[in-house]
Amino acid sequence: MPLLRRRAALLLPLAAPLAHPALAQAPWPTRPIRIVVAFGTGGGTDITTRLLAPRLAEILGQPVVIENRVGAGGTVGADYVAKQPPNGETFLLATVSNTALALGLYARLPYDPLRDLASVAPTVFVPLAIAASARLGVTNAQDFIALLRANPGRFSYGSAGAGTSGHICSSSFLARIGATAEHVTYRNPGQTFLALQQGEIAFTTDIPSLLAPFHREGTARMMFVATEERSPAAPDVPTAREIGLGEFKAYSWYGIYAPGGTPRPIVNRMAAAIDQALADPAIAQRFEEMGTPAMRGWTPDRFADFLKSEIDLWVPLVRASGARAD
Repeated sequence: MPLLRRRAALLLPLAAPLAHPALAQAPWPTRPIRIVVAFGTGGGTDITTRLLAPRLAEILGQPVVIENRVGAGGTVGADYVAKQPPNGETFLLATVSNTALALGLYARLPYDPLRDLASVAPTVFVPLAIAASARLGVTNAQDFIALLRANPGRFSYGSAGAGTSGHICSSSFLARIGATAEHVTYRNPGQTFLALQQGEIAFTTDIPSLLAPFHREGTARMMFVATEERSPAAPDVPTAREIGLGEFKAYSWYGIYAPGGTPRPIVNRMAAAIDQALADPAIAQRFEEMGTPAMRGWTPDRFADFLKSEIDLWVPLVRASGARAD
């Protein structure tokens, strides 16, 4: 089964939905809840969490505060949460970057995603796209690929940090087409997008909905989406297969974790609240418009098993690529 189709199947809800009535019976929470986003403001992780936070606050009856703790491809924020008391007051919005990919990129990761973080629930599945700066003067993927191949090492690409899904996707794309380019890191996606518009970098990889405004105004152009089907956020942009890259796929996902050792009743209650928030029609519609469909109906155990499968998938691929982040 192609990679993305196999992953997309995980978006399907379980036959037995999470039991939301239990929300009214649990004593937790009694204090405000903090969700640490391990990446900068303005990116997909930040937008996703801020869309969910108000609804989570309504469901749980406590304020939900977002805190951005950035650095080292999301590992700074993840390590911080891993070391917090397991009392249900602090959670982490993590991605494939600072869980599965990090284990392959860092020789000495200061936390173990499976041991030091408790899987709660995924939020959205995140297909990715590659966009080139308009200042390159190319308008289609074939010319873009030809330009990179003809100028080994001349151009650079940007991401919001070493080890992020954007970094790995771009690196994998270059390996796929037999080209080389320099990797430049920025503190947040906003800085990366500005560098792309100004021509400081040749291309970047991110969510189609975030790249779409630059695509429409002509300061950058999406070359392709790394998915099996065109994105609803950019229906005019071809898929990787359409431009001749075959089964090349790139994706991320966002999920909520707690510090390891957090009591299971708290984990279960938070997971049910997340699922209920994702079911809100306004929130679900917004995620569909963004091209990042909600991952509903997951139990914490299923999410933990999913992380294990992602580690088994990505760590060998990252190590084989030679990419390192330390």
